[in-house]
Amino acid sequence: MQTIDWIILIGTLLTIVIYGSLKTKGSKNVQDYVRGGNSSQWWTIGLSVMATQASAITFLSTPGQAFHDGMGFVQFYFGLPIAMVIICMVFIPIYHKLKVYTAYEYLESRFDVKTRSLTAILFLIQRGLAAGITIYAPAIILSAVLGWNLTYLNIIIGILVIVYTVTGGTKAVSVTQKQQMAIIFIGMFIAFFVILSYLPENITFSNALEIAGASDKMNILDFSFDFENRYTVWSGLIGGTFLALSYFGTDQSQVQRYLSGKSMREMQLGLIFNGLLKVPMQFFILLVGVMVFVFYQFHPSPINFNPAANSTIENSKYSEEYKALELDQAKIFNEREQAIQEYVVTKSPTLIQKIHDSNAADEANRNAAKDLIEKAAADRLVNIETNDKDYVFIHFILNNLPKGLIGLLLAVILSAAMSSTASEINALASTTALDIYKRSYAPDRDEGHYVQATKWLTLGWGIMAIIVACIANLAENLIQLVNIIGSIFYGNVLGIFLLAFFFKMVKAKAVFIGAIITQIIVILVWWLDWMPYLWLNLFGCMVVILLALILQTTQKNDIK
Repeated sequence: MQTIDWIILIGTLLTIVIYGSLKTKGSKNVQDYVRGGNSSQWWTIGLSVMATQASAITFLSTPGQAFHDGMGFVQFYFGLPIAMVIICMVFIPIYHKLKVYTAYEYLESRFDVKTRSLTAILFLIQRGLAAGITIYAPAIILSAVLGWNLTYLNIIIGILVIVYTVTGGTKAVSVTQKQQMAIIFIGMFIAFFVILSYLPENITFSNALEIAGASDKMNILDFSFDFENRYTVWSGLIGGTFLALSYFGTDQSQVQRYLSGKSMREMQLGLIFNGLLKVPMQFFILLVGVMVFVFYQFHPSPINFNPAANSTIENSKYSEEYKALELDQAKIFNEREQAIQEYVVTKSPTLIQKIHDSNAADEANRNAAKDLIEKAAADRLVNIETNDKDYVFIHFILNNLPKGLIGLLLAVILSAAMSSTASEINALASTTALDIYKRSYAPDRDEGHYVQATKWLTLGWGIMAIIVACIANLAENLIQLVNIIGSIFYGNVLGIFLLAFFFKMVKAKAVFIGAIITQIIVILVWWLDWMPYLWLNLFGCMVVILLALILQTTQKNDIK
């Protein structure tokens, strides 16, 4: 990185922190600190909701997902617009009418304090883990690529977030997320057009799409009912809808974003705005990854994008075998580039088959390289991530973008990490303060006391997120890891809320017992890998509803 990159990176991050701290300091009551004084307009709500979900993982992992697997991941988001409409029609009117500070307050009025506390605790567990991962995700990758100390990077990201979140609460999170989303959109659009400018002169954007299609990267829709395939139209529309309902309707990190709205209409418009923009945004981010793939059809790429993996193999007894694979990779690259150049001109089906064969050979070579890296890591007793999906985009940024743009794209990644982490620790603190501390331990204190308690809990959850980040390990793909954690808990939580909304005959004890049993069942189903994780949302929701209905029906006299 050059001096100009450091100036842009540090200047951008400090501007966000200082602006958020100064703009929103001085909240004296819970209404201001937790609900932002109910002053947010719909576009602020929409961008804040989007920024909360769009963590650094989105901008690091999603392009790498598209690079390896194509555009099919966009199906994951197909249920989101449906969920936004349902939340606007069902959830928001109830929350607004009751003037709740957290989503879980409603459950006490409908059931009892035990059910409210249980649901809040389920949220605290899964979101507490996710908050650490949203810090860890960019930190592990930037540390590997740039050589920065991982622990220090975790601490720095965490401290930057804690400063303005403690100072200004919900309003600080919302106002800074507008700036962060602006930086993110600008950075990603610039990256997209820079990639296109780096393609050979005879390759237009339509040619690039044809090349991606010939390599099966543009297969967007999969209508199969194959449970072995994680991403299909049906898993997106059904499992994705239930995941989005759970996340946006019951997760306090999202509920708190739209509860800050000036009116119910502003809250609803904010979510509709998110529903309309989210799928195109994810489509575009995946398209950036596909264009990176096309770029590397004309420029040599490393056989593994993780620099730590490459350094491990270079100093091992497998280095010669690895170099042989790299030579094979260069040969495959040359043959494939020639086939692609001919295909652009002739569109011959024979050349498509040749490109497929080259891609198959390329994948086999990369898998062989992963095997060697695992052996080398085992010999050295170190844990090296061989799956390089999360390193593809950052490798492209650092090795191909001009001066200044590197700093901007790193600011995009860190801004995304800060925005989602801020929302999470803000929501964790609010839920702990109001659903646990105030309700069970200090019910009759003044407003100032609860504001101070929330600030201290924000600091505490921020420190906890840093600790989780420092002890985390990479999963197969970071964006999948976050969604898996959510899917284990979200279905159960959503089922509890649906029971509260639509099944008036079901009482507190049936729901409480059913929810505990359901959570155990869902964890076992996930552990035994009986179904793709997206379906866990539907499964958990259906199981808790069914169990509660059975318990209420069979023990009508005991469960009230």
